[in-house]
Amino acid sequence: MPTPPPRFTTIIFRYFAALEFACLDLLGQAWGAPVSEILGGRLRDRIEFASYLFFRYSNPKNGGGEVRTVNQLVSHAQELKSKHGFKTHKLKGGVFPPPYELECYRAIAEAFPGDHLRFDPNCTWSTEQGIQFARAIEGLNNDYLEDPVFGLNGMRQVREKSRMALATNTTVVNFEQLATNVRDPAVDVVLLDTTFWGGIRPCLKAAGICDTFQLGVSVHSSGELGIQLASMLHMASLIPNLSLAADAHYHELVDDIIEGGKFHYQDGAICVPTGAGLGVRVDREKLVKYGEMYRRLGPYHL
Repeated sequence: MPTPPPRFTTIIFRYFAALEFACLDLLGQAWGAPVSEILGGRLRDRIEFASYLFFRYSNPKNGGGEVRTVNQLVSHAQELKSKHGFKTHKLKGGVFPPPYELECYRAIAEAFPGDHLRFDPNCTWSTEQGIQFARAIEGLNNDYLEDPVFGLNGMRQVREKSRMALATNTTVVNFEQLATNVRDPAVDVVLLDTTFWGGIRPCLKAAGICDTFQLGVSVHSSGELGIQLASMLHMASLIPNLSLAADAHYHELVDDIIEGGKFHYQDGAICVPTGAGLGVRVDREKLVKYGEMYRRLGPYHL
């Protein structure tokens, strides 16, 4: 039987993840225990998150201002830090030419001395561009450079020709790819995603493998609502070798479909739910409301 294409495999894993979330939630409710306690016991009660900085057009409907210039980007980052307390700042690039995004990234570093930094151009660069950018930011307080190029071979070349830790959520998203990276390293930090890997438990298994072979781990964001965010929080609370802030688009959301509204940030972190199961419940009225909006506007595309 031929190997299914990667896109098909990713979709199947997401179905597995949804089923696992539901089963763990039901089990937790039956036992009166949070998922993190069922899966071994949490090691931390709060998960630190990075800000997620995007270039964007102005959006008068939700009050979102334009973020295109260096000053606009720094002002936006300062606003997010003031509001949510972030101590790590991630810039999503791959929009403008690398020299301009380098200028923007350096401005963020200058605006927040001592804070952690990370950059993600979404695999849009050539290997040569990735190497040049990695070398140019070596003196900054970087957690990592995420997916400057696509593929393990390109990532390996960037890693070998710079002094920069590389992270990925595209080239190591299953155990076969993780084994390849262990045998011939191209990536230093694996960004675990509870949907990409097929659930919380596969992520914990992957984190254990990374710990054995001294690879870093962090938590990837795929534009989640409260249910998946709860899965991320439980998962992150269980990983002994989690040493970096997690990613989340969550602060960009105006609402959520869980009862009680959105999770709240405090000092750049979100508390792990303590209720039975995942610790969140679906708000049925909001589910209907946003389900109708989905049918009208279409899906969110990563």
